[in-house]
Amino acid sequence: MITIVGAGLGGLTLARVLDVHGIESVVYDLDSSPTARHQGGMLDMHEESGQMALRSAGLFDEFRRHVLTGGDATRVLDKHAAVLLEEEGNDKRPEIDRGALRDLLLYALPEGAVRWGFRVTGVRPVDSGHELTFADGRTEVTELLVGADGAWSRIRPLVSTDQPVYSGLSFVEIRIPDVAAGHPRLAAACGEGMLFALDDERGILAHREPNDEICAYVAVKQPSGWADGAVTRDELVGLFADWHPDLRGIIAESEGELITRPIYALPVGHRWSRVPGVTLVGDAAHLMSPFAGEGANLAMQDGAELAQAIVAHPKDAEAALGAYEAAMFPRARTAAEESASNLVDLFRPNGARRLADMFMSFAAG
Repeated sequence: MITIVGAGLGGLTLARVLDVHGIESVVYDLDSSPTARHQGGMLDMHEESGQMALRSAGLFDEFRRHVLTGGDATRVLDKHAAVLLEEEGNDKRPEIDRGALRDLLLYALPEGAVRWGFRVTGVRPVDSGHELTFADGRTEVTELLVGADGAWSRIRPLVSTDQPVYSGLSFVEIRIPDVAAGHPRLAAACGEGMLFALDDERGILAHREPNDEICAYVAVKQPSGWADGAVTRDELVGLFADWHPDLRGIIAESEGELITRPIYALPVGHRWSRVPGVTLVGDAAHLMSPFAGEGANLAMQDGAELAQAIVAHPKDAEAALGAYEAAMFPRARTAAEESASNLVDLFRPNGARRLADMFMSFAAG
């Protein structure tokens, strides 16, 4: 049995591609149910990674039915709401709601393949593999263990002593429902797809969603621990006092809970020596900031390529894990380098100009 800890996109992709090839696995997740928490906003699927994984999982056509038409349109604004770049979507990196994508993978698995409410409290090597201990006292021994359990992975310490480090940047997730009817100015500022408003080490990163809602991440440089406190809407608006009213309005007119998300990252080039019977995928392996746009795509590519390596080495798990890691480490390093560099560049003065120039260089290349 292959045991996967974590029912995020990487773990579910791994389980699904294995199932396509008739290989059984079990996925344990600490959430009490699939609906225990909101899954986040929109994701763009890259051809060489996320889309590849969906093809490997036999779900690409179904994925296309959930894509938000025009969702990959892009606007880049400075703090005065001056438009520095505006591009229509070209469908090369189609956008899908993260929750819809997670459900697509989840409900393609056999019933019972994902076991909810299983919080791992301990893991240790034993003669026949690794023994997991769960919060309710139950234990399980597995021959092949995959940590797909995110930034604060309980499986990572089996292979690495590294821990995520705070980047100095925190996000606050906000939402505005009924945008077209109730907030037409904000709808116009955001456009039909993605909005990047950046200036003076601050940002508002927003996206129109399929249900006529804006999901936005307010990005601010703050000390470690700031996001652990009671952040208020008035406080956030005050941090953008010199910004255009329509951009401040995205914060001021948002509704509901403010969800803080401090941005952490593992060291660039994080890797480990081969440890028998265990490996990592996704954020557990290579947590990085979102400023390369690769996190979810890499996690899904990890899951698909690990499954393919297991299929290619049906009687040699160590060969499969070694082949997977040999390919994963360099591509994760490249993405992490880009992510770390972009975080610095985009949150300096004139960040919007830097991002617009970056996008234009991509189009020219």
